[in-house]
Amino acid sequence: MRNDPDSDSRVSATENPTTKRKIAEEVSGVIELAKELQDSASSLISKTSHEEQSLRQRALALDSNILKLRSSIDSAVKKGLLDRKEAEKLDEELFRARCILNDGDAASFLPIKPHGGFLKMFLGPISVLATRKDVQLKIKEEYNSYRDRTAFLFLLFPSALLLLRSWIWNGCLPTLPVQLYQAWLLFLYTSLALRENVLRVNGSDIRPWWIYHHYCAMMMALVSLTWEIKGQPDCAHKQQRGVQLFLQWAVMQGVAMLLQNRYQRQRLYTRIALGKAKRMDVVWGETAGVEGQLWLLCPILFILQGFEAYVGLLLLGTAVVGVVSEWQQSSIYTNSICQHGTDLDVKIKVQGKNEEKQEQAGIRRLLYQGFEIGEIIIIHSSLEKISNSVCCST
Repeated sequence: MRNDPDSDSRVSATENPTTKRKIAEEVSGVIELAKELQDSASSLISKTSHEEQSLRQRALALDSNILKLRSSIDSAVKKGLLDRKEAEKLDEELFRARCILNDGDAASFLPIKPHGGFLKMFLGPISVLATRKDVQLKIKEEYNSYRDRTAFLFLLFPSALLLLRSWIWNGCLPTLPVQLYQAWLLFLYTSLALRENVLRVNGSDIRPWWIYHHYCAMMMALVSLTWEIKGQPDCAHKQQRGVQLFLQWAVMQGVAMLLQNRYQRQRLYTRIALGKAKRMDVVWGETAGVEGQLWLLCPILFILQGFEAYVGLLLLGTAVVGVVSEWQQSSIYTNSICQHGTDLDVKIKVQGKNEEKQEQAGIRRLLYQGFEIGEIIIIHSSLEKISNSVCCST
């Protein structure tokens, strides 16, 4: 039996308008749903913005009230109207209230900290503030894991260079591996500074000196990349003290960074549990209650500081004698003086009201902050390799 083409065309002609009308109705329905969803979203955003403004005013009022109460307590202590011990208890309670305010979801309603020129220079005028607390905590966790990873690399890279220098390169390091390591140091300090600025915007109470010493390290790492590394003839003798000391110090600093990360994490867990620190904090210099750990930290600290003093004297001697007159020497030397001046200013500013406790806290904080600032010495050590190389070549 043969199909009639005329009948098929008539059927399709009757079905075609129906299909078109059905599709058109579905499209119209989708448009209406989109409009309804847009209206609902606009209404919700408008309602949320009003509620958010109300919560922001309450948060600002509470924050201002905490500051006024703290000022009133200090004034009452000075006038002798309030006992010092009682004032310390009240201050601690106010600090806990402030931690609750700054650590919870209400922190997003407080004034945003300025992003600063460093973030604007690298990221432009964009906001890096995370409104949800769980996102902020993920930023902190990523920063901690990044520090742990880089601490292992800090130990691995110089160790590998020292082994290759002895086993393969016959005591003479090629220029490229050392320059790559210095470039990695520049990347490391830049990435740390970026992450710390983002954390600060999101409520972490990172001390300014902690970020500033990474700025100094970035500058010195950048300058050290422009310095020549002496090679043949007599390469091994030229690099024996300079490059070798630089890499040995870097290995020791890698071990120190691993211990430092573990130490800071333990202290912060304790302080957060006691309500004396915020969950977004990543660095804290208070060391009370962990005197046993100082038996391990103090020897490492003093050895690192001894290396710093030794390299600094070598640099100063080179500057006085005038053997090296390159611009890198003067710039890094000036930078190191500024950095150490900032470090000294930090060390003498010890918080505390009780004089005896303040003295003990000052000693511990000096040890701790010296332990952290020691990261910069790796860049200082690169100066020595230039000084000794030039001296040996002459």
